[in-house]
Amino acid sequence: MSTVTTSPGRVTITPPAPPGHRLDWRLRFAALSLIWGFSFLLIKVGTGGYAPFQVTLGRLAFGTAVLAAAMAVRRERLPRGARTWGHLAVAAFLLNALPFSLFAYAELTIPSTLAGICNATSPLWGMALSLVALSEDRPTRVRVAGLGLGFLGVLTVLGAWQGFHGLDATGTALALLASLSYPIGWIYVRRTLAGTGHSHLSMTGAQLLLATVQLAVVTPLFTTMPTRVSVVPLLAIAALGALGTGLAVLLQYGLVAEVGPTTAQMVTYIVPVIATAAGIALLGEALTWSTPVGAAIVLTGAALTQVRPKQRPAPQP
Repeated sequence: MSTVTTSPGRVTITPPAPPGHRLDWRLRFAALSLIWGFSFLLIKVGTGGYAPFQVTLGRLAFGTAVLAAAMAVRRERLPRGARTWGHLAVAAFLLNALPFSLFAYAELTIPSTLAGICNATSPLWGMALSLVALSEDRPTRVRVAGLGLGFLGVLTVLGAWQGFHGLDATGTALALLASLSYPIGWIYVRRTLAGTGHSHLSMTGAQLLLATVQLAVVTPLFTTMPTRVSVVPLLAIAALGALGTGLAVLLQYGLVAEVGPTTAQMVTYIVPVIATAAGIALLGEALTWSTPVGAAIVLTGAALTQVRPKQRPAPQP
């Protein structure tokens, strides 16, 4: 079956892939969930040998290399126009350079499990911001209830009734700010870059390239060259970039084109489960009852914020 991808001012029909040349979307969905779920573990390992900005720079460089290779194979070019590149520079900061760096700094003091759960609050922030920034995004009782429930889950994860005892406030705040940066970036992209006529691959490749340049400028100002090469952290950074950033983007866009954004975004609710399991099993991170219970509440609330009211059929003439 051919797939039809629509965007403002553009409709693209993608011919069906030859039998056996494309993995079933469920397998790709599972692969994307695993890749993003393990990303928080890889960040933790990477920061064990390198400074957070260095981890982010390596992540972006490896991710950009993967997308550059994909663009070369598909013979796609980078977008043109100073205005487009200016908006992409802002998007690169909000969607890549800033949140990637914040998560790396956060995981210096908080477990990867908590970072993964904080990442799951992104749909909650997005819901709250869209009510203010996007006039066409109207609230409903279900979505507002989901917003409140989600933030109740955040307080449960953080153990608010205990006065946040044993919690690193700075690291947690950085992780929550990172999750807030994503919806701000997507709202900006929606406002400024919709309908440009360029492919998603071309735009994302340019965006990652700009984020890499931003980190290449910032990193030498705040870090010094490592005195030795730490192999395992370096391999973690390479995997984080090539898989968790480059390959993950390709998988995500393929899923959106094939099964639609609603199904594709369900990966958001699986990532913290995998991140928690990986952190406990491989890094020996501690787990209290409030973490899984709070995470379940967060995910339920996030899911409710994505419920859209049913469209009433137009009256027949």
